[in-house]
Amino acid sequence: MAQEPEYRPQIEQGIDRKALNNLRQRFMRINQIRLRRVLQALPPRQLLVLQALPMLFDSNHPLLPGFVSRHTPCGLSQFAPDDDTLKAAHSIARSFSWRKPPAGFKAQIHALYLMGSGGTIGQSDKSDLDVWVCHDPALDNEQRAELDRKCRHITDWAATQGCEAHFYLVDADAFSRGERDSHLSSEDCGSAQHYLLLDEFYRTAILLAGRHPRWWLVPDYAEHNYPHYAGELLRKRFIRADDSLELGHLALIPPGEYVGAGLWQLFKGIDSPYKSVLKLLLTEVYASEHPHTRCLSLEFKHAIYQGRLDPDELDPYVMLYRRIEGYLLGRGERERLELVRRCLYVKADVYLSRRSGMLDWKRVVMEKLVREWQWDSRQLQQMDQRHEWKVREVTRAQRQLVGELTHSYRLLSQFGRSQNVINQITRRDLTLLGRRLYAAFERKAGKIELLNPGISPDLGEALLTLALRPGGSDRDPHWNLYRGNLAFSELSDHTPLKRSRELMELLSWGYRNGLIDPASRLTLHPGDSDLSESELQQLITSLRQHFPLPLPALTEAALSRPALPCKVLLVVNASIDPLPGTSQKNLHLISSHTDALGYSGLRDNLVRSIDQISLNSWNEMQVNRHQGEQAWLQALCDYLNRALEQQHRPEVEVACFCRNRGAAITERIQQLFNDCSEHLLGPLPARLLLQDQHHYRLLERRDDRIQASALLDLPALVEHLGEQPARTPLILDSYALRGQDLALILQNNQPRCIQLFYRILPASQIELSVLDEAGALWRTRLAGDDEQTQLLPLLRFLHNLRLRRELSLDFSSRSAETDIRLYQLLPPGNGLPLRIEARNLPDHGVETGYLDVQAIAEASDGDQLQISMFCGQREFSQLEYGSRLYHEVAAHILRQRRQQQTYPCYITDLDLSLIDPDGKLHTVIYLKHRERLEQALNQALQSL
Repeated sequence: MAQEPEYRPQIEQGIDRKALNNLRQRFMRINQIRLRRVLQALPPRQLLVLQALPMLFDSNHPLLPGFVSRHTPCGLSQFAPDDDTLKAAHSIARSFSWRKPPAGFKAQIHALYLMGSGGTIGQSDKSDLDVWVCHDPALDNEQRAELDRKCRHITDWAATQGCEAHFYLVDADAFSRGERDSHLSSEDCGSAQHYLLLDEFYRTAILLAGRHPRWWLVPDYAEHNYPHYAGELLRKRFIRADDSLELGHLALIPPGEYVGAGLWQLFKGIDSPYKSVLKLLLTEVYASEHPHTRCLSLEFKHAIYQGRLDPDELDPYVMLYRRIEGYLLGRGERERLELVRRCLYVKADVYLSRRSGMLDWKRVVMEKLVREWQWDSRQLQQMDQRHEWKVREVTRAQRQLVGELTHSYRLLSQFGRSQNVINQITRRDLTLLGRRLYAAFERKAGKIELLNPGISPDLGEALLTLALRPGGSDRDPHWNLYRGNLAFSELSDHTPLKRSRELMELLSWGYRNGLIDPASRLTLHPGDSDLSESELQQLITSLRQHFPLPLPALTEAALSRPALPCKVLLVVNASIDPLPGTSQKNLHLISSHTDALGYSGLRDNLVRSIDQISLNSWNEMQVNRHQGEQAWLQALCDYLNRALEQQHRPEVEVACFCRNRGAAITERIQQLFNDCSEHLLGPLPARLLLQDQHHYRLLERRDDRIQASALLDLPALVEHLGEQPARTPLILDSYALRGQDLALILQNNQPRCIQLFYRILPASQIELSVLDEAGALWRTRLAGDDEQTQLLPLLRFLHNLRLRRELSLDFSSRSAETDIRLYQLLPPGNGLPLRIEARNLPDHGVETGYLDVQAIAEASDGDQLQISMFCGQREFSQLEYGSRLYHEVAAHILRQRRQQQTYPCYITDLDLSLIDPDGKLHTVIYLKHRERLEQALNQALQSL
C-alpha cells in the first residue's frame, strides 16, 4: 500500500478542515478494513448478529430481539442502515421496516464499538463479541436499567445463534473522568486499569456505528496538551460536539496501572498462558519506559498521521509483537523472544503447514512474520500439531510458560515497591496472585505437578504401559509409565513419561493431568509386586470417583484463606498382598481374630502401606505414603494432627483392593479414622485405646497435638494407665482388649468413685484391680482364694484414705466425697459371657478387729522418702532405726501374733500430707506407695 502524505496540524496556526476530514477518513478506512475482516471470519448465524446490532440499538421495536418497552433508550447517533444491515433485520422480522427518525429526535445511544481481538490476527472461532454501548450521559437510573435489560435480552438471543456476545454500558463523560464500573470488561481488572484499558480501546476498538472518538483528531505529539487541543477544536468549530465521543487521553499513565494490569494478566495466564504472556510482556515494556511510556495506541495514531496505512502492519497484535521484539532484542533475551513468537502463533490460531481453512489476509500476515523468524518446516509442523501434543511436548511448553509467569510476578512486585504504589488493595491482590501461582505451579514433595495450563486440549493416551522396574546398586525399585502397549523386553528401549517410587503417586499424576482417562488401556508389568490388572483398574476408578475432573474453579474466597484439605482418600496396600502365603496356596486362615490389625491366631497386621491422597481448597493434589507395621498409626496421627492444626476436618474415604480381605481392611480403617476423629477432634476429647497385633496404642490429645503412647504388652498398658490421673475419659476401640476382663473394667469406669474389682483365678490366686476417682488403674495378684481375707486389708486402707480426705474437706464440698464400690468379675459359663457383678461391702471387719499399721512419709534428699511407722501406739522412725526400720516393725508385728505366724502384713493407713499438702494426689498413687512399703515390710517379715 502506497504511503500517503503526512499531516502535522498545529492548533495555534489554524487547521485545514479538509485535512482534518482526511484524517478522519484515514481512521475510518482502517476501521472498515478491520470490520470487513471480522465479518469475513464469522459463520453465517454469528454474522447475522453482528450485522443486526446497530439496528437493534437504533430501533425499539417489539419484533426485534432485545425489546423491553417503548420507553427503553434507543436511537443511534449518525446511523443510516446499509443494505446488509437492512437485510439482517428483515431476516429476523420480515415485516419490520426502518424509518428515519423525525426532526429534533435526540439519539440516546452515541456509539457501538467492538472491542478485543476482532479483525486482528488474534481473532479465532472461539472469539466472542465484546461490545461497548456508549450512551447519553443524561440517562437516569431507570433508563440505564432498561437499557441494561435490553442488552441482556440481546445476549440471550445471540446465544441462540451460536454467538457469545457481551455488552457493557459506557457513560463517556464519566469514563473520561476515570469514573466507571469496575466490572466494565472481561479484559479488565477494575478501576486501577483505566488508562491501559483506554490504550487497548484506541488501538483495537472497531466502530460499528455512531460517533467516532475525538481522540483521533488530536495528534500524538499534542497528547500532553490534549484538553486544550480538543477544547480548541470545539471552540473554533473545527468539529461539532455531537459528531465525536470524548473518552479521554493517554498523556501519562500512573505506575499503579502497570501493577493492576499485570495482576490481571497473571490471574488469566494461569489458565490461558499464551495470550497473557503477550500482554504481560507489553506491560513489562511499558513499565520499563515509565514515566516516558509511549503507548501502542499513540504509535498507531502516529502512523495514521504519517500516512502509513498498511492494515497488516497496523494490526494490534502485529504492533504489540514489534514492540516486544524490539525490547527483548535490546536486552539480548532471545529465548524469551522465541516464547513470545510461539505465543503469537498460538494466539493467531493458524496452521501454515496446511494449505486451506484460513483467511487469506491472516495467512499473508503470519507467513511474513514466520519468514522473519526463520522457522523451518519442522518447527512449523510441530507448532501446527499443538492440538495433538501429549505429555512430553506439553511439559516443555509448560516449563517455559511457568518460568515467564513467575518472572513477571517477581518483576511486577519489584516495580510496584520501587514506585511505592503497593497499597492495601494491590498488596492483597499480590498475595492472592502469589497463592494462585503457588497452587498451580509450585513444586513440593508429594504434590502432583500440573502440566497443562491451557496448552493442549487433551493429554489423554489411548495405550499406556505401567511397569515396576527393579532396583540396582545405584537406584531403588520404581514404577514407570510409558506411552503405548509395550512388551517387557521393549521397556529398556523407551523413555518413560514419568518415573515414581510409589505406584499411587504415579497413577495420581497420570489421572490428574488427564493422561489416564476412561478410554485409556493399560498394559501391566507388575514385577515382583502383587499388583493385578483388576486391582489397577479399581485404583484408577477410585481416583475418578473421589476426585472427579474437572475440579471446581478456584475462587478468590478459597485463596483468601490458607489451603485446607477438602477430600482425603486413603489407599491401603496398593500393589501389596498382606497374606501372600495363603494366596499362593489358595488358603484363608480360619480364626475368630478377624481384625485387620490383629488377624488370625498369629495376630498379623494386614495393613502394610497407606497412600494418603488429598485435595485441598487450592485444588492442589498431594500424595503421602506410609509403609511398614506402623503405616496405619502414622497415617492416622498425620491426619488427626493436620485437622487439629488447621481446625478443619476433611472428609476421609478408605479404599483397599488387595487380593486378601480388601473389603474387611477398608471397613476397619474407615471405622478407625471415623472413631478417632469423633473422640479426639471434638470439643470434649477423650483418650482412645487401640490394639495392633499384641501391642497397644493409647492416643490422647495434649497441647493440641495427638500423641500416641506405644505399649508393648498388657503389663505395660496397666502400668501406663496407673502412672497419671486421666484428664479425659478412656474409650476402647472395638477390637482393643477383646475378650479380656480389663476391657470390662475400663468400660465400667465412673467418675468420683473408687472401684475395686476382684477376680478369683485358678491356683488359689485373686486378682485385684482398682479404678480410682481420677480414672487411674492399679492391679495386683495375691495368693489365696479366700476373698474376704484378701479384700479386707485393701478395703480398710481405702476406707481410712477416704476418711482422711473427708475430714480435710469444707462443709460446702461434701458433694465431692468419694464412694467405694465393690465388683466381682465372673468367668464365662452357662451361656453367659465374661461379666461384672456388683457386690456389697463387708459389714464387719473393715473398721475394727485388726492391728493398725500406719505409715507417714516425708520428703527427703533426692527422690527418697523419710518413713515413720506406727503399730498401734508404738512409733518406729528411720531417725531411730535407720535401715533396720522394717525389720523392727516386722518383729513387733510378729510378737503381736499368736504363735508368731508369718502371714503377710498390711499397711492400713498412709499419710502423705507433707508431700501432698493440697490433696491432689489420687488414690492409685497412695496404693503404689503402700505396695512398696508392704513389700519391704513383708520381706523383712520373711527374713525373721
